[in-house]
Amino acid sequence: MKLSHEIKTALLVFSGIFLFIVMINYLKSNDIFVSDRSFFAIYDDVEGVSTGTPVTISGFNVGSVQNISFYGDDAKLLLKFRVENDFEFSSNSIAQIYETGLIGGKALAIIPVNGKNLAISGDTLQSDIAPGLTELVNDKLSPLQEKIESMVVSADSLLIAVNSVFDLETKQNLTSSIKNFSATIESAKKSVDVLEEVLGNNENRLNSIIVNADQSLKNFSNLSENFDELDLVIENLSKSSTNINSITSEIKSGNGLVNKVVYDEVFVESLDQISSNINLLLEDLRMNPKRYVHFSLFGKKNKTYSKE
Repeated sequence: MKLSHEIKTALLVFSGIFLFIVMINYLKSNDIFVSDRSFFAIYDDVEGVSTGTPVTISGFNVGSVQNISFYGDDAKLLLKFRVENDFEFSSNSIAQIYETGLIGGKALAIIPVNGKNLAISGDTLQSDIAPGLTELVNDKLSPLQEKIESMVVSADSLLIAVNSVFDLETKQNLTSSIKNFSATIESAKKSVDVLEEVLGNNENRLNSIIVNADQSLKNFSNLSENFDELDLVIENLSKSSTNINSITSEIKSGNGLVNKVVYDEVFVESLDQISSNINLLLEDLRMNPKRYVHFSLFGKKNKTYSKE
């Protein structure tokens, strides 16, 4: 059968319209050849989500966003999305907007929540927005920013206090003190140089002093070896002291010859008389030796001794 020109034209037009519809749905990520379910979620802000944004479950792409429109008079947004997969989830599940990467891409994730009632096409799910990288950074930096601001304020207060303390006179005094300190360091350096020169010029003498000191230490060591003899001398002195104490005790007790010499007056007077007689005898012997030593052939009559 031969088709007329008009029929061919009609078929061509319908084919073009069909392909156009398929192309539009493909660009919108809608597969018209796959049965799907449609769901809704209400947001205050869709964070840049647009038609065709992918819908995922556990990171797996299961659909896309179909339409976004205003909902009510308070500028809320009604987001319609479709799910092509047969995965079942409850009506308590959450439709959460999140960032897909560092460059700020957005996607819609269905977070399944246990529940008795399964979600059916046309249900409105709970909505949520996951904090993005910017929000996380801001949350971490906000306390740090407050601390930095507090430190800046404290530093400013400290500088003001320092400026109030370091007036012109104080600054001049501080400058003078620094100069004096520098002069002191320079003087100390010169003293060290002089000391090094003195030590260098008297190196031999210092070595001799060190040698003498070492010899003195050796002599002292030798002296310490004679401490045993010193202990013996001390022991003998102790014995002598004991003997002296014994004699003293004997004298005090009235025993012995020494006690009589010291304390007996009669004995002392007798000794004194004997001493006087001996002295007279010696004197007479010196003055009249012939009286005691003589020689005579005829004999001689002895003279009677008289005390002069």
